[in-house]
Amino acid sequence: MKAKDSTLKEEKASIFSKLAENESYRRIIIIGGLIGIAFIFLSGYLNNDRAETKAVSSQPAVTAEQYATELENSLTDIVTRIQGAGTAKVLVTLERGTQDVYATEEKKSNQTTEDRSDGSTTKNEANDNMETTYILVKDADGAQKALKVTEVQPIIKGVVVVCDGGDDPAVQQNIITAVTTALDITSVRVCVIKAK
Repeated sequence: MKAKDSTLKEEKASIFSKLAENESYRRIIIIGGLIGIAFIFLSGYLNNDRAETKAVSSQPAVTAEQYATELENSLTDIVTRIQGAGTAKVLVTLERGTQDVYATEEKKSNQTTEDRSDGSTTKNEANDNMETTYILVKDADGAQKALKVTEVQPIIKGVVVVCDGGDDPAVQQNIITAVTTALDITSVRVCVIKAK
């Protein structure tokens, strides 16, 4: 077995010595090494770009007020483009703000006790306990934070549209249809009124 190992070592050494002596093989090895080094530097730049992207995506979410303002601006733009509406002002009210939903772990325990006396009366008690805890993860800083699963957007309570053509039933219906379709709400939550 030692003889096989020594012959394998000699064969490997002879292959490497042949490669080192041949000028074209040396050039191929050097070019391959330089390409490998170039890939290492490029991967460093690509990883930096990914880290910057992650930092950008972890920016704070839009507040409820900003969300309502963006909706108002978008709806004002849409309503003013409806034939007969004229100039318009839109107010969006929200039922609640943005809510974060965190990952939780639930533990349930059931405990049943049975009390018998004289074989005729039996008393059973069942006790169900449920414990909910948040799943924590460590940040890059080492601080522990709850694991955020998703963010629930605010719920729209109502929309008021005040426009020049608000007294025309056809314009009112077109505005209500546009707003309910854009926001996926019922027509009961939309009010269209004529401006002064």
